[in-house]
Amino acid sequence: MNHVANQLVLTACIAGIDSLRYTPAGLPALNIGLEHESEIQEAGQIRQVKATLKAVAFGALAERLAKQAIGSAWRFNGFLATPRNGKHVVFHIQEFQQD
Repeated sequence: MNHVANQLVLTACIAGIDSLRYTPAGLPALNIGLEHESEIQEAGQIRQVKATLKAVAFGALAERLAKQAIGSAWRFNGFLATPRNGKHVVFHIQEFQQD
C-alpha cells in the first residue's frame, strides 16, 4: 500500500482574521488569511517567493488563533483540502507556534 502524505509546514504572517464562528455541531471555527514571503533557490537561481492563502482552524486552536495580532508571524502545521463547494485549496491548520 502506498503511503500518501498531505502535510504542510509554513512560516507566515496573519493577514486577516474573520469573526469566530461555530459549525452546526457547535465546534469553534475560524477563517484566516496568511501571507508568506521568502527567498528560495530554484534551478540554481535565487527566487523571491510570495504566497497568500486561505486557512481554517477548528476547536480550541481556532479560539487561540482568534486572539493573535494581524501581522504576527507564526509557523503553521497542517494539511491542504478543497472544500466541497470550493474551487481553491484551503490550508487546514492543526497547530501553530512562534517560529
